[in-house]
Amino acid sequence: MDCVRIGGGAGFAGDRFEPAEALARDGELDDLVLECLAERTIALGQQRRLADPSAGYDPRLVARFERLLPLCAARGIRVITNMGAANPLAAGRVTADLAGRLGLGLTVAVVTGDDVLDRIDPSAPALETGRPLAAHGELVSANAYLGAEQIMPALETGAHVVLTGRVADPSLFTAPLAQRLGWDLRDASAMAAGTVAGHLLECAGQLTGGYFADPGRKDVPGLAELGFPYADVTADGDVEVSKLPGTGGLVSRATVREQLLYEVTDPAAYPTPDVTLDLREVTVAETGPDRVAVRGAVGRARPEKFKVSVGYRAGWRAEAGISYAGPGARARAELAGDVVLRRLAGTRVRADVLGAEGSPECRLRIAASAADRAAAEVVCHEVEALYTNGPAGGGGVRTAVTEVIGIVSTLIDRDRVEPAVTVIGGHACG
Repeated sequence: MDCVRIGGGAGFAGDRFEPAEALARDGELDDLVLECLAERTIALGQQRRLADPSAGYDPRLVARFERLLPLCAARGIRVITNMGAANPLAAGRVTADLAGRLGLGLTVAVVTGDDVLDRIDPSAPALETGRPLAAHGELVSANAYLGAEQIMPALETGAHVVLTGRVADPSLFTAPLAQRLGWDLRDASAMAAGTVAGHLLECAGQLTGGYFADPGRKDVPGLAELGFPYADVTADGDVEVSKLPGTGGLVSRATVREQLLYEVTDPAAYPTPDVTLDLREVTVAETGPDRVAVRGAVGRARPEKFKVSVGYRAGWRAEAGISYAGPGARARAELAGDVVLRRLAGTRVRADVLGAEGSPECRLRIAASAADRAAAEVVCHEVEALYTNGPAGGGGVRTAVTEVIGIVSTLIDRDRVEPAVTVIGGHACG
């Protein structure tokens, strides 16, 4: 192929479904990528899997695929996604079963091997703190950021859907671009172009104005009907990003430049599993309405190690709130906060009152961290007790206790990671 059109159909696990449906229906795509995984997302997935071995994949997988798979199957669009999260094989089985129920007969290829909890050294230092990993708490997850090289065998099966766990976000795009355009994965220039395309598309609506919008400073039209982006990428590495006509949002030099630098701490050396990306010579030019060309990315050798996201048990969080209404609402809410702080002296707790002086209603918010669930529940109990222990007129108590999964990072040698591909169901496409 000389040019591939690839769409960004999700930027996180909670993203909207409709913009991806529009891309699948009207975008004339070759591939649709759904990027639904973050560091905390996969750690929480591991937590769910510990409680239920059949769980751990994206909880919205079925709802999202029920709407997208029929559209993509009818148009020959391949789907690549990291909705496998902490349990890619279970996600693959669920997807194949769903496709069967929908009468689609699709093949699903699952990439595994990113789970390296049994392969990391607990005494290795965390990149963020320099302390040994095990010193942070009980380790519950460790997922290596796989790259295009590890995704490629799944694409080469001819599967209609490729499901992964933890991979680097841009690699979800770089791999299908390389496979369709015939790029050598060791060609740093090609990997730089693919990584730029992937980095721009990976957050979906951020590129089309969602995270860009700031009324009066950076106005974005039609935000309620925000469209998601796609990119046309040539074999020579030229990238042009756009969105569907008639959808809300905008693609401009400004939105592209903002997304280009998103999460990039060093524009001269942004490491991914596929390439070390240098953005200093990148040019961004508007070539038409909602259409921007991006060129000039430079690639250097990929890092020798994989980054690993490590989750650990970091205690418990208590959140509770109570409202006060009528004259003196703020003063009563502040008094309630003082009461809770006095009764919880020695606990890591804070109190905030939402609502200005003179407001007809104010709400006290209490947040605390605790070493165990029982201590966190004491915090919530103290807020609930305000109902009858004063001050007057409190109501609408809401409480929540949740376990906190902390996240740190480390590195692992590439040869310590053993990726694999499992093909499930249906029949492969040409």
